[in-house]
Amino acid sequence: MKTREGMYPILDSAGPLGHLRGMAKSQHPRHVYLIDGSGYIFRAFHALPPMTRGDGTPVNAVYGFTTMLLKLVEDSDADYIAVIFDAGRRTFRNDLYADYKAHRPPPPPELIPQFALIREATRACNVPSIELEGFEADDLIASYAKQAAALGAEVTIVSSDKDLMQLVGGKVSMHDPIKNRRIGEAEVREKFGVGPDKVVDVQALAGDSTDNVPGVPGIGVKTAAELINGYGDLDTLLARAGEIKQPKRREALLANADLARLSRELVRLKDDAPLPEPLDTFQRREPDPGVLLPFLELNRFRSIIARIEPRLGKAPAAESDTSASKAAPAHPAPARSGPARYVLVQDAASLDGWIARAHAAGCVAFDTETTSLDTMRAELVGFSLAVEPGEGCYVPLRHRQPGGDLLGGGEPLAGQIPLAEALQRLKPLLEDDSVLKIGQNVKYDMEVMARLGVDIRGYDDTMLISYVLAGGAHGHGMDELALLHLDHKTIAYSDVTGSGKGQVTFDRVPLDKARDYAAEDAEVTLRLHRVLKPRVVAERLLTVYETIDRPLVPAVAEMEMAGIKVDAEELRRLSADFARRLGELEREIHKLAKHEFNIGSPKQLGEVLFDSLSLGAGKKGKTGAYATGADVLEELAAQGHALPARVLDWRQLSKLKSTYTDALVEEINPETGRVHTSFALAATSTGRLSSTDPNLQNIPVRTEEGRKIRRAFVAEKGHKLLSVDYSQIELRLAAHIAEVAALKEAFRKGEDIHAMTASQVFGVPVAGMDPMVRRKAKAINFGIIYGISAFGLGQQLGIPQAEAKAYIDAYFAKYPGIRDYMERAKDEARRKGYVTTLFGRRCHVPGIADKNPARRSFMERAAINAPLQGTAADIIKRAMIRMPAALAHAKLKARMLLQVHDELLFEVPKDEVEATAKLAKKIMEGAPGPAVTLSVPLVAETGVADNWAEAH
Repeated sequence: MKTREGMYPILDSAGPLGHLRGMAKSQHPRHVYLIDGSGYIFRAFHALPPMTRGDGTPVNAVYGFTTMLLKLVEDSDADYIAVIFDAGRRTFRNDLYADYKAHRPPPPPELIPQFALIREATRACNVPSIELEGFEADDLIASYAKQAAALGAEVTIVSSDKDLMQLVGGKVSMHDPIKNRRIGEAEVREKFGVGPDKVVDVQALAGDSTDNVPGVPGIGVKTAAELINGYGDLDTLLARAGEIKQPKRREALLANADLARLSRELVRLKDDAPLPEPLDTFQRREPDPGVLLPFLELNRFRSIIARIEPRLGKAPAAESDTSASKAAPAHPAPARSGPARYVLVQDAASLDGWIARAHAAGCVAFDTETTSLDTMRAELVGFSLAVEPGEGCYVPLRHRQPGGDLLGGGEPLAGQIPLAEALQRLKPLLEDDSVLKIGQNVKYDMEVMARLGVDIRGYDDTMLISYVLAGGAHGHGMDELALLHLDHKTIAYSDVTGSGKGQVTFDRVPLDKARDYAAEDAEVTLRLHRVLKPRVVAERLLTVYETIDRPLVPAVAEMEMAGIKVDAEELRRLSADFARRLGELEREIHKLAKHEFNIGSPKQLGEVLFDSLSLGAGKKGKTGAYATGADVLEELAAQGHALPARVLDWRQLSKLKSTYTDALVEEINPETGRVHTSFALAATSTGRLSSTDPNLQNIPVRTEEGRKIRRAFVAEKGHKLLSVDYSQIELRLAAHIAEVAALKEAFRKGEDIHAMTASQVFGVPVAGMDPMVRRKAKAINFGIIYGISAFGLGQQLGIPQAEAKAYIDAYFAKYPGIRDYMERAKDEARRKGYVTTLFGRRCHVPGIADKNPARRSFMERAAINAPLQGTAADIIKRAMIRMPAALAHAKLKARMLLQVHDELLFEVPKDEVEATAKLAKKIMEGAPGPAVTLSVPLVAETGVADNWAEAH
């Protein structure tokens, strides 16, 4: 159980349908699909992570477009189909209004080379690719739709573009591919408040900021619809504008009548455009394997080939075409002929046969099925194996009849190999380094098997391979990877176990259902490995995978299994103390509010703050409730208001109580007496580990309450807790990467970096420095590496934004290398879609070119910090990998228990504390090794105590 080009002449001068009059009745179209190419392109581009083919050309949009087009053609009942593209940015509308679409940003740089490839993909799918200089795709769609409808055909426009909704009605409808729904007259009326025949009038009044259609200032879609419904049409409305009672609305219409008429010409689609190809060329045709397959091979779209090749039949490539073979990966494709074959293995002889096949192949995909996500409580129910794509097996071990709530209740099902016998046969295979074991989140399987006395050695992890290739770009669970890379939808866990109150553990699942679900896990993992592993080599990411992420797995597994001792009585005492203090805060808050209310209700709190107490205007969200987030409360508290300050205290204490003092007691494992967190290896965009179930990385360290919680984490009798923590590692890395000589020299000399920065930036001597001046420099030092803004710094220091900006400007003037680094990082992110650490890890930053300024700014800050945080993460991972062997070599019995960002926590026998601290410090400070030479020293500080708070 794991969480898985030329123009065709118009032939008849009698009208736009003249060239179709020679068609026999049987040739007339029945159902015409007109696909809005631009909509497909941008949907594909933004939905998929960056992808490149062998020559470095970006192809994510090409891949997504091709997949969607092939699926649409396959699923539709269209007998005529075409994709309509925009030929260029300038059309006849620019002659009407020079600023039409003038504000549209240029397409992302990595999309531009894909436009031509997408047209090539359309033709490779044997679908007409239509475009015409001087006209928009929407005009061509309108013209073709008018022709087809006149011939009696149903017309489906595949698009969600609101501009095309004016065409809906009669024989013409739209299909929204994003929401997978039909758009008819009712849906248009829901969108615009009018029928399709009045959409142009509404748009003429409301305008369109995206296309820079001016409209009438102050009139939106809702008001426009109201006006058009009241007056019938735009011309009538403008003629009678003087009758409108609302002064502002009347004046706006009278003053901007010509602008409204111009806007109508801009938004009205031209349905008599000269057509580049006649409609009869749109007749649906099957793709030509000799054209489509080489195109897919050239672009390395193996998952598409795997899906369609059995249906098409492989066509021989032309002798002169060597590009496809050069672009193909070295490993065989993950294709399988026909449906997968999954079998149950229910006797020892059959299991031996699968094990023999694994030894002969030299690799096997392996997956476990258990009763829990918690590896320290999970019971093995069965395991699955796969050696070749298209087949897999499931070996049930402890499935039971329905009845009972836990493993052990209910009679065992027949046809299962005894657990001990199965493990005896499986153990040599899993412990054989010469046979590659392929897993998806292999850490889980490693811990489950270790508790049964079996070590998994010689392994690959498809989750981590994907993470190295695309960290931050998308998730790395098997279900998502299968859909993304294999175009395969896996069986959902809930499909076999049920959901909600009726959900059962996997040992209650019938064997036939368990077989298909479990064997698919292994078989899909094997196919993913064959797709992804060659890319690690081709994209030069093997060092990151082989020297950092893959070898880290056993070290983290050991940490999780070791767990950490927690003083349950101390937690209960803290919980009672927090409850008492919460009661006091609640009474104080109610007194300040002058009445009782539910402090935990944002709605009631907002009414108290902004209606009852009138502490400000407040800002309401879509639900009509006031915003009462931490930022709102902090701003009000900074203005001297007592109630929001007390609410902030109440919220923090309430969260600590519910999340830690109450919940941690329940997390103590009854068998070990310790808390076992789970470290996610592929969850962050920078390579950092994250902690869950419970999260031990987010316990506040700077508040007294947080330190009290850490005091409950204690050493076993006869032991001490040892904390080894990197000092200012990200700031040191910033000095190195940005080549800031003054900062590097200060670090080499071991100076107070914040005092030195204050002296350099503010021109004051270090001796006798005002602590507030040093605090400002410290805030800038740490804020800069997170891309802090003048607003953010001002909020943090409680100073005006202008003053904060002056500090940042002075900082950059003194250390221009920092600004240069920041601009380089943002530029790299825009060009590549990712930034890299010093070790070569890619940290993807999707949204770096987002139209939304807030999201774009956020991702720019992420691009600045990711190389620093990511390099720091790589360094501590390298230390963690070396640590177990180093401790064993030194015959020291210390165990790593936790990793919290830049800190490692150990449990150490009392008589080995000094030696362990010295060794751990040496390993952590030397972790970069020969791979990366830093121009600043790394410093690891140690602390020893009986509890975590005092050790840190």
